[in-house]
Amino acid sequence: MEYGLLGEKLGHSYSKIIHEKLANYEYNLIELSKDELDTFLKERNFKGVNVTIPYKTTVIPYLDELDDSARKIGAVNTIVNKAGKLKGYNTDYYGFIYTLDHHKVKVKDEKIIVIGNGGAAKAIIAALEALQAREIIVVGRTLRDRTISYEECYKNHTNGKVIVNCTPVGMYPNIDESPLNLENFSSCTHVVDLIYNPGETKLLKEAREKGIIGVNGLDMLIAQAKVAAEYFLDTKIDNSKIQTIKEELMHHF
Repeated sequence: MEYGLLGEKLGHSYSKIIHEKLANYEYNLIELSKDELDTFLKERNFKGVNVTIPYKTTVIPYLDELDDSARKIGAVNTIVNKAGKLKGYNTDYYGFIYTLDHHKVKVKDEKIIVIGNGGAAKAIIAALEALQAREIIVVGRTLRDRTISYEECYKNHTNGKVIVNCTPVGMYPNIDESPLNLENFSSCTHVVDLIYNPGETKLLKEAREKGIIGVNGLDMLIAQAKVAAEYFLDTKIDNSKIQTIKEELMHHF
C-alpha cells in the first residue's frame, strides 16, 4: 500500500476518487480501529497517508517530525514517509483558506462562530487567526480549552457574522441532524459546513431558507487533497485542478 486515507469509518469518503484524479497513484481507504492504527503506524509500510476522524491528534506521537503548521495547530491530516521517517502536515488549514477565498467569505475583523473543538476545528481556528478574525467563539459539547457551551452561544453570541461547522453532525447517513439552530443568528451572512456528503446538510438548508449564503466542504476537501498530493510527490499541482475535479464530482454524484 503506497497512499491512502486512515480513519475509523470511511464509507462516505470521496478521497479515493479525488486523489486518483489529482495524481497518477492508487489511493486506498483504510478503516482501522485504534489498535489496528497502532500496528499500521509502527510498521510504516506506506509512502503517504491522509488522516481523518477521529485520528488527527492520535497519530502525532508516532511521527518523527511535524511541519510548522501542524505543530502550531496540534493536529495532523497528512503523513509522508521519507526514508522511514514519518513527517506530519496539516493541509486542512490551506484547504479552508482556499474555500474562504474562492467563495469570497470575509472573516478579517469579523466575529466567527466555530462549532466543534476536535482536530478539524484546530486547523480552522489557526486559519481564522492568520486571516485576522476579530473574535473566534468556539462552541462544543466538551468544554475544554477555550470552548463555550451551546447554551452560552445561544445566549450571548448570536451576532456572529460567519458560522463554521467542524463537527460530523449532519453527515451521511445522519442527514436529519444539525449542530446549530440558526433561528436568532440575524447577523450571519455565511455558513461554512465542512461536511460534503450530503452536499446540502440540514444546517445549510436552514441557512439557505434564511437567505444566508451556505458553503459545503467539497472545495476544502479537494484543496487540502491537492496540497497533500504535493507533499506526497514533492511536486506542484495547479489550483485550477480543484474546480475541474469539483465539477466532475458533482456530475458524478
